[in-house]
Amino acid sequence: MNIAGEGVRLVLNENILAVFSDKPLRTVSSAIYNGGFKNVTAILNIQVPEGFSDSILHQRPVDFALSSSKKLGIRENFLAMITAANIDNFSAVTRGKDGLAVTAIATAGCSHAETAGEEIPVQKIDGTINIIVVIDGNPTDSCLTSTLLTATEAKTAALQSLDIRSRYSGAAATGTITDSMVTAATGKGETIEFGGPASKLGQLVAYCTRTAVKEAVTKQDGCMPSRSVLNRLKERKLPIERLAAGLAKASRLDMDEQSLCALLVSKISTKPVFAAMLMAAAMLNEDVDRGLIPHEFGDVESLGSSLGGMLYSRNNCSSSMSKNIDAKSSPEFCGLSSFLIRVLESLVKGELDETAENFK
Repeated sequence: MNIAGEGVRLVLNENILAVFSDKPLRTVSSAIYNGGFKNVTAILNIQVPEGFSDSILHQRPVDFALSSSKKLGIRENFLAMITAANIDNFSAVTRGKDGLAVTAIATAGCSHAETAGEEIPVQKIDGTINIIVVIDGNPTDSCLTSTLLTATEAKTAALQSLDIRSRYSGAAATGTITDSMVTAATGKGETIEFGGPASKLGQLVAYCTRTAVKEAVTKQDGCMPSRSVLNRLKERKLPIERLAAGLAKASRLDMDEQSLCALLVSKISTKPVFAAMLMAAAMLNEDVDRGLIPHEFGDVESLGSSLGGMLYSRNNCSSSMSKNIDAKSSPEFCGLSSFLIRVLESLVKGELDETAENFK
């Protein structure tokens, strides 16, 4: 398929997704082979064959890139990235304005999504988000580098728009542990100096990259916006079993862990307002854990009880019903915060009271 720039095309050949150009493209990249500032006529995104040894790939990644390029008859003037994501699930998005045109091509697998700055105990590599941005224009080296930053921001925005979470901490993901990116320019036209997110060029780069990454992630990992509450809780490191275990230890509901788990699953599946309240509590709990507590909230434990009780005509979840819980997360209660414990307790108590009332 043709993409931004005369004589520039995108080719899918077996396990290689490649951008070919009749004239050299000026590139800046984090590519594993021939990265940095380079002039190339081909940009390769190579899928690792299924069953390929992870250790061999880490020891000789350049050898793998070179052997793969020969399949296309390429031996010079190229750069290469590597991915375990299925390149058939690529997304390519093009947009142009006022004589400028940009294409962003993305392949994405988020099995090793992470949040920058957290501890990451790496054991193996799956997935990866690889992005190629082709600019039919003439940015300076500084501007080209700036578009690399703009595209990185757009990638993170795409992940956040799908609520992709780190597999290590459950926090909002900023990328994966092996992402790679290339921005390339044809050199056509007048010199462009600015590539930040508010610039004319930057806005095209950001739109195309954000859209392409979002589409590629959805194709590869099935991270649909409509995925279940149970799945989204699990992605946040709040699986229903953990919630039930913490609640069984922290409350006086006279229910064991197994019964609480069954009740929570049943209500999430059959009562939309219950599911919505629990999901909202999980989102708010993230702010509580980070200490982002507006002064209007007052005491977070009382807030938790009141929030859960809003579903019902009365709120019988008084603070005297439960054990005293430290305001921060407690290992004794599976690391759950007192806020989330109070919401859960109030929701369950309300359901039990409503059931009892219906049987009268």
